Formats: sequence, C-alpha cells, structure tokens
Amino acid sequence: MYSRPAFRFALTTVALSALAACASGPSDNISRIPVETGQQTSKEGLFVQEVKWKHTKPGCEGDCPALELNSLVFPGVSKLTELVDHALAMMTGIGNDGPPPYFTIQEYEDYFWKTAAQRDSTVLTAKARYRNRSLTVIELNTWQYLTGSAHGISATQFINWDNNAGKVLSLESILRPGQYDGYVAALKQAHAGWRASHPDAQHDLETFNRMWPFQVSENVGFTDQGLVVKYDSYQLAPYSSGQPELLIPYSTLSGILRPEFIPAPA
Repeated sequence: MYSRPAFRFALTTVALSALAACASGPSDNISRIPVETGQQTSKEGLFVQEVKWKHTKPGCEGDCPALELNSLVFPGVSKLTELVDHALAMMTGIGNDGPPPYFTIQEYEDYFWKTAAQRDSTVLTAKARYRNRSLTVIELNTWQYLTGSAHGISATQFINWDNNAGKVLSLESILRPGQYDGYVAALKQAHAGWRASHPDAQHDLETFNRMWPFQVSENVGFTDQGLVVKYDSYQLAPYSSGQPELLIPYSTLSGILRPEFIPAPA
C-alpha cells in the first residue's frame, strides 16, 4: 500500500488559510443555501474557465512519464486561482517523508520530470462540485501511478469558497460554537448508513469494522442536500470502493451548522 504523509494535508490546510486570508464579512442570518435540487444550484456564481493539457517528459520516446491537468481558473479572482494551483501541487508526493520542494503545479512539473520513472503518471483535477451566488465549492483530486505498482492512488480535498468575503470557509467557521462533537455524531450516523449498504460489511460486519473502522474527516463540501464528506482510498474501505462519500443531510445538521448555512423553508 502507498503511504501519503498526514502532514501533507495539514500543510495544505495551513496554506489554504494563508493564501485566502482576509477580513470576515458581516454576519448574515439569511440562508446561503437556496432550496433547490441538483449539484449546480446556479450558474450565477463566479466566472469559471477550464484549463486542460497533457504533457509527457520532454525528449522522451516510448513509455514516458506523463502529467495531465484538468483544472479551473477564476478570471478576476487570482487568489482563488492561485489557491487551486497550490493545493493540487501539495496533494502530490506519495511516499515522501518531508515537505515537497515545490509550491505550484509548474514547479511540480519541473520536479516530476527530474524524478519520475519510465511509466509514472500524475493526473491533477479540479472541478466545481457545487455553486450558487454566495458559495463556490471546488473538489480537488489527484491520481498518481508509480512504475511497477499494482494500481494508482488517489486523494481528494474540498475548497469551500465564500464569494462575497473572498476567503475559504473552514469547518470551524460554518459550525455553531461548541458543535464539533455534534458534527462528529452526525458523521457517525451517516457512516452507519453508508456501511449498512456496503457489500463487504453485509457479508461480514465484524471483520469489516475491524479492518475499516470509522474515521473522522473534515473534508466537507456544501451541496443542495447537505454536507458531503469525501474520503481517500483505503480510509474507510478497500481500494475497490474508490473514494467513499458520506452525505449528512441538512435536517440532521440543524442546530449544528450556523443558521446561514441551513436552507430556508421553501
């Protein structure tokens, strides 16, 4: 199994805060989650452009290392564009035991060509998972294959961007004061429902619980239906299960989330 140092995600979180720091806007008791259905509530949020390319190692012939990007830029919001670029770069580094020697995707590409084996491959992806006039939720994913491995390894991270304040919303900033334990309890409830439908757990629940116990994650993203919590491969289930997602409905989060992040009654 690949190892990916826990500090790398913590470092990314620190970087998100540092790059996106700005003064908070005034408190707003009006719901920022419209009562809608669907992944993209509105196209009236931030203007988004896609950037796509696939590069192979310069001068290489035959089986060559490859780097593919399928990301987003936000014209007029350079802070968010830079944040997405940096976060994707920081989500690489399988097996490294120290901080990466790069800060941007361009710097990662330069490093990759110097260190990659013949068939190494990296795919970096950013997509707008959900957005409305107030919020932009970006899902970041990396997939990396190392030559000779049985399969690639993936990682995921959400950015919840406050369009008005121009900053990242942390989990702490969207919870009511003192409600972190309430969030964990709601996540456990969502996990129990997900586990009940997993075929491996249905076959042998005791073994599944022992091998794949519940884990708390703060990798949350807003949707119309509630908060989605997404996990990396191997965190909650075998590799064949991909990247599990747990949905915590807004009805469960009443009294846990700040009121402006709970949809107003229709």
